[in-house]
Amino acid sequence: MKPISIVVPKGSLEAQTLLLFKQAGLEIKATSKEYSPTIEDARIARVKILRPQEIPEYVEKGYFDVGITGKDWIEERGADVVEIADLKYSKVAEKEGRVKVVFAVQADKTGINEANAMEPQSKISTEYPNLTKSFFAKLGIPVQVFFSYGATEAKDMMDGIVELTETGETLRKNNWRIIETILESSTMLIVNKDSWRDSGKRKTIEEIRTLLSGVIEARGKVLLSMNIAADNLKDVVSILPAMKRPTISQLYDSEINQQCQYYAVEAVVSRCEVNALIPILKSMGAEDIIEMEITKIVK
Repeated sequence: MKPISIVVPKGSLEAQTLLLFKQAGLEIKATSKEYSPTIEDARIARVKILRPQEIPEYVEKGYFDVGITGKDWIEERGADVVEIADLKYSKVAEKEGRVKVVFAVQADKTGINEANAMEPQSKISTEYPNLTKSFFAKLGIPVQVFFSYGATEAKDMMDGIVELTETGETLRKNNWRIIETILESSTMLIVNKDSWRDSGKRKTIEEIRTLLSGVIEARGKVLLSMNIAADNLKDVVSILPAMKRPTISQLYDSEINQQCQYYAVEAVVSRCEVNALIPILKSMGAEDIIEMEITKIVK
């Protein structure tokens, strides 16, 4: 095993990234140097917190072994890195982090329902100049790209914008109409190519990936445990969702002591289903139902 360096994103993803590492048992602790916290784990030698836009290039060039950033910034910077996990989290807790880079025009602009209807030399504002140029180059339309230093949706003097959005609500509120999706993005765990080829570092990186991915996999799921009489077992199991199949074991001496054979049943189910599921399970004969939090699921 070799210790590795990690860079994590500052800004909108920062709070949820810190929570993810804490839940994985890799808490990132602040020091007197704001951008250089620590993780008390022998596998991690150095941690930095930087803007996600910078992370792909720094990982590619070997300043860090591992980084967390958006797929959008990997593509925008054209970074040659290894993507080893889609972490699927966003700035909102318990919400899957799928976002889109979209092209939009003013809502009242008529005659434009697809990007290839744009006039040559149209003015486009964006934080993604490379993605934007590539997108319009494929359409064979020369455009003028203006780099946006934030608040792209405010640039109503432009013919169009290329912007990151989760729901499109902010764009609609500012009179923009989405025409096309350029890229779907989520939060990625990336690795420097040389670090991935190094067997000692790779082992460490795979262990860290297992811990982080285990937390992500467990989010939105709970463990249900219950006791079921033999006569009701088949019916209950038939409606019980599970990751694979429920775990079933016979209770010790249940047939002798209670004149009825009982089984303990455990299953991992979606948190959003559990409140509707528990009353149904009870009505079908499940007893002693316990709902438990899950911190990690390692497949």
